[in-house]
Amino acid sequence: MSDVRALQPTKARELWFTVLRWFDSWAGLEYMKVEGPPKMDWLRCVPIIAVHLMCLGVIWVGWSWTAIAVAVAFYFVRMFAITGWYHRYFSHRTFKTSRAVQFAFAVLGGSCAQRGPLWWAGHHRHHHIASDTPDDVHSPRQGGFLWSHIGWFTSQTHFAPRLKAIADFAKYPELRFLDRFDILVPTVAGFGMFGLGELLEAYAPQLGTNGPQMLIWGFFISTVALIHGTCTINSLSHVYGSQRYETGDDSRNNFILALITMGEGWHNNHHYYPASTRQGFYWWEIDMTYYCLKAMERLGLVWDVKGVPIYVREGKSKHETGAAPSVSLTGSSLANDAS
Repeated sequence: MSDVRALQPTKARELWFTVLRWFDSWAGLEYMKVEGPPKMDWLRCVPIIAVHLMCLGVIWVGWSWTAIAVAVAFYFVRMFAITGWYHRYFSHRTFKTSRAVQFAFAVLGGSCAQRGPLWWAGHHRHHHIASDTPDDVHSPRQGGFLWSHIGWFTSQTHFAPRLKAIADFAKYPELRFLDRFDILVPTVAGFGMFGLGELLEAYAPQLGTNGPQMLIWGFFISTVALIHGTCTINSLSHVYGSQRYETGDDSRNNFILALITMGEGWHNNHHYYPASTRQGFYWWEIDMTYYCLKAMERLGLVWDVKGVPIYVREGKSKHETGAAPSVSLTGSSLANDAS
């Protein structure tokens, strides 16, 4: 349940706030439904439905290798923003960075149309506390595959941010702004893609692309693929794959999902030891997000990137090896590191 204390709105007020939340996701926060049976709020979900429908524009704009290449590149750049920053940084605090870099990747993550960093990370921290129990908001065991994949975030009971769970980051006004007006950055990204296509048409016509085509491929198709790629970790990673560690939930390791999500497919590893930046515990477990973060560490943009202690990887107790106690699994109790 969210930490928002909801008041009972009138029908007219509820309709008004639902439309207003397309632009200001915190509008009427005190009137958001946070209890009761979850069900899809169709009107509130018009923007995400529209993003999916816009992919049909490919029928009219066609394709080019340039547009496809940009779509793939933008997919992986933004997947890194989700996996490395929304997840491993904002949700679990597995490394440290500066306030400026923190904000830059919060903006990039915002372009993914997966809500703001506070909403995303707050709900994810709760997922680790209640994984696959009746209180888990997106468990295939509890709600079925479709609900765990995409249905859960279409319900008003999950629209409100869990600000108490993410209090360490909620104190930053710039992050609160991005979270509240979470439609702003995707809108700018869409216009940016259109502008890029127009520039390429004018100055590099041999590439065979244009504004509308780049908008459909570079933004809408890339974004929809990104949303569903991310959602596979909620759904498929709790159904298909292997379990190396006993975690008390259905988290699994899946090589294919690890490729699609730049390392998030090593989900059983992650649920066993969320304090690690690295989710591929062995060299053959490809984890592109970890490699990118290590490269950023070499450049001085991030630091204290956490690996996997040997005793953890081998499934042993720290008492068996005399290792020091590990940090908080969610990182929510840590003091803020950005400066």
